[in-house]
Amino acid sequence: MAIPTEVNGQITDSITQTNIEVLGNAPATALGSLYQTTGNAIGLTIQNAVSNQQNANTLFTAVLSASVARFAK
Repeated sequence: MAIPTEVNGQITDSITQTNIEVLGNAPATALGSLYQTTGNAIGLTIQNAVSNQQNANTLFTAVLSASVARFAK
């Protein structure tokens, strides 16, 4: 039990235990947040790569069509 104070010892013990639990859960919470952030960043990177590839394919198709049309004459 806590050192005798003007506050009931059960209250100080309860607050101490709550603080210890919060501090004990902090690393797991931080790591979970890191994993979510990393997962979102990787997902956005993949989406950007797919979008860039689609845009490049459209451009390559247009260039090929223009080239074929020019040399077919």
